[in-house]
Amino acid sequence: MSLIPKKGTVYVVDDDEAVRDSLQWLLEGKDYRVRCFDSAESFLARYDPREVACLIVDIRMGGMTGLELQDRLVERKSPLPIVFITGHGDVPMAVNTMKKGAMDFIQKPFKEDELVSLVERMLERAKDTFAEYQSQASRDALLSKLTSREAQVLERIVAGRLNKQIADDLGISIKTVEAHRANIMEKLNANTVADLLKIALGQTPPKA
Repeated sequence: MSLIPKKGTVYVVDDDEAVRDSLQWLLEGKDYRVRCFDSAESFLARYDPREVACLIVDIRMGGMTGLELQDRLVERKSPLPIVFITGHGDVPMAVNTMKKGAMDFIQKPFKEDELVSLVERMLERAKDTFAEYQSQASRDALLSKLTSREAQVLERIVAGRLNKQIADDLGISIKTVEAHRANIMEKLNANTVADLLKIALGQTPPKA
């Protein structure tokens, strides 16, 4: 059995079994990991946002359409790059999906080499957006450790206010502000105010 790592995961969502089979055969032949679903609902139930992956989805399906699936993923702030499979009459609709962030659309019958190069581009994009998504998720997890009062103090530190000003703003003593600052630094793994600002503004992934 080959131990060469797969290039990434390609989700295929289409209610046409022949399309699913042909895409699976083509992409597995190029060493991609392919996971097929016959409906948007079954895909959503199984989708793992922690995986570097991309999505090829039919624009028209019974039940939830590809357009509705895109809306659900946008709501979830999913980093998943999407390409739509369209029939001839769906081009205006497909253009609309690109305004909402879809990477591209391909018309049936699609050319194999075009599809493979598109998947390659999507997975490159997925690696970048996945790193950002992970960074944002770890930042959110750190910030969620703060109490509401600590969050208020942090907001003012980021705004450049001094301890005395923060104390006046919040009606607390300077000593209390200093105690909150120390707690915030510890909870966010920040050694300096510069570290703190980077984490709060999401500029770099926090150090473990």
